Amino acid sequence: MPSLGARIAGHVRLTHPFPSLLDGLVAGGAAIAAGGGGEAAFRLGISMVLLQASVGALNDLIDAPRDAGRKPGKPIPAGLVRPRTAGIVTIAAGACGVLLAIPSGAPTIALALGLLALGFAYDLRFKGTAWSWLPFALAIPLFPTYGWLGASGGLPAIWAIVLPTSVLAGAALAIANAIVDMERDRAAGIASVATRLGRVRAWQLNLGLLGTVAALAVVTVWVAGAALPWAAGVPAGIAVAAAGAAIVHHDEPERRERGWELEAVGVAIVAASWLAAMSAAGATATGRV
Repeated sequence: MPSLGARIAGHVRLTHPFPSLLDGLVAGGAAIAAGGGGEAAFRLGISMVLLQASVGALNDLIDAPRDAGRKPGKPIPAGLVRPRTAGIVTIAAGACGVLLAIPSGAPTIALALGLLALGFAYDLRFKGTAWSWLPFALAIPLFPTYGWLGASGGLPAIWAIVLPTSVLAGAALAIANAIVDMERDRAAGIASVATRLGRVRAWQLNLGLLGTVAALAVVTVWVAGAALPWAAGVPAGIAVAAAGAAIVHHDEPERRERGWELEAVGVAIVAASWLAAMSAAGATATGRV
C-alpha cells in the first residue's frame, strides 16, 4: 500500500506541474506586461495552471493502459492515483480554470475553452502521431495571449509578430518533446515527428526553429529601441533555450528530458522579456488587432 506522501506526490504529478506552472507564469507575466494589476495577473495565471492541469490529467488517464509496463513511475500505473480520480481532476480543474476567466469577459472565456479543446485534441487524437506537434504549435501562442487579452481586453499591433513567432516556438518545443520520447514511442509502435525524421534531423529542425524565434525576438527588440533591463532578458532566455537544446541531443532519454525542460524555460523567459521590452518601448501603443 503506497504511503500518504507517495499518493499526494502522485496526485501532484498527475497535473504535470512543470509545464502547468510554467504556462501559468507566462500568462501571468503577459497580464502584468499588459498593464493588469496583481489580482488580474494572479487570477489569469492560476486559471492557466488549472487549464493545463486538466489537460495533463486527461493525458495520464488516456495513456494509463499503455504506460502500464513501460512507464511504471506514472501515477496511475503506479497505483498512486485511481483512474476515476484522474477523470474528476480533469473535469474539476478545467471547469475552475474557465470560471476564473469569467471576470475578463467573453473573449477570454472563449480562449480558455479553446485552450482546453486544443489540449484535449492532443490527448485524444494527435498524441502518438506524426502530427502531435500541431496542437503544441497552436497552443503556445495562446498562453501569453490569454494573459494579455484577459488583463487589457484587447491585443496590441505587435501581436501580428508575436503569434506566428510563438507558433514556431511551439513547434520547436513539440519536436524537442518528441525527441525525448523517441525510444519509448518506437518500442510502443507509436509514430511521431521525431521517429519519422530520426533524432538528428529532428534535432536540427528544433535548432532551426529556435534560431528563427531568437532572430525575430532580437531584431524586433532592437528596432523598437527597447531599453534595459527587459531587453537583456531576451538574449538571456535565448542562451537558456540553446543550452537546453544542446542537452536534448544527448543519448540518454533522462538527460534529454531535462534539456527539454530547460529549453521550455528559456522560451518562456524570451516570451516574457520580449513582451515587457516591447511594452516598455511603447511598441504596444501603435494600435490594436
